[in-house]
Amino acid sequence: MAQRQRLIDSPPEQVWDVLANPRSYAQWVVGTQDVLDADDHWPEVGARLRFLVGFGPAALEDTCVVRICEPGRRLELEAAAAPFGTARIAFSLIPWDRHTLLILDEHPLRGLGARLENPLTEFVLHLRNRRLLTNLARNAAHRGAPG
Repeated sequence: MAQRQRLIDSPPEQVWDVLANPRSYAQWVVGTQDVLDADDHWPEVGARLRFLVGFGPAALEDTCVVRICEPGRRLELEAAAAPFGTARIAFSLIPWDRHTLLILDEHPLRGLGARLENPLTEFVLHLRNRRLLTNLARNAAHRGAPG
C-alpha cells in the first residue's frame, strides 16, 4: 500500500475544487495525457471519468469511478487500468490552520496489479504519488491566486 501525505499551502476548499473538477485531472495526475469525458454529476458516488493514460505515443483509455464522496473532506476512486486491474485511490483533506493536510492512499484492488504488488512496485508508486501531490498543490495554489 502506498500512502503519502503533504501539507498544502491552500485551504481545503481550494484543494477540493481541484478534486471536484474532472477536467483538471490531466494537469496533476501523473501519466494522464487527456480527460476524454466525465459524468456531469462528478464527483458524486457512481460518477465516471474516462481518460488517456500513458507516456508518449503509448496510451490506453482508462476509467475511474467515484466510490465515496464526502465533499470537502474525502474522495475515494476506483481506477481501472487495463490490463493491470483496478486500484483504490483515496484522498483525505484535513484542515491544518489555513492549509490542508492531504493524505493520499493508493493500492491495487483486483487483477494483475494486485497479484504483482511488491516493494519495487510500491516504491515506484510512492515516487509517482509524490509528484502527483506536488502537481495538485500547485494547481490548488493557482485556483487561489488573484486574477
